[in-house]
Amino acid sequence: MYQLVGEHSRDDANGVPQVCFVGVIDPLNPQVESAEQVRDALVTAANFIQKERLGATDDCGFSPFSIDVKPKHGSPDFARDVAFEKITNRVKGVEMASEALGV
Repeated sequence: MYQLVGEHSRDDANGVPQVCFVGVIDPLNPQVESAEQVRDALVTAANFIQKERLGATDDCGFSPFSIDVKPKHGSPDFARDVAFEKITNRVKGVEMASEALGV
């Protein structure tokens, strides 16, 4: 998948190089990805996508409503705690990947 994204991203998307955002967090799964897993996914993606044009995001998005219960998450409070852990690890993992990639 990373190879296809890298091959088909545009150097000039109306005057701006296209940024490729890689989903490194699964909001529907209550298992929290580690910062190291995030780093590793981005370092792998950088083998195919220019590192200056590589971004990280979650796979879909976290629910904006405190009353929404995500599948497999249990209570809304637990889902919120999981979301914040996942976001924290995404930020840490991106920092680790930036260091590893020299950007």
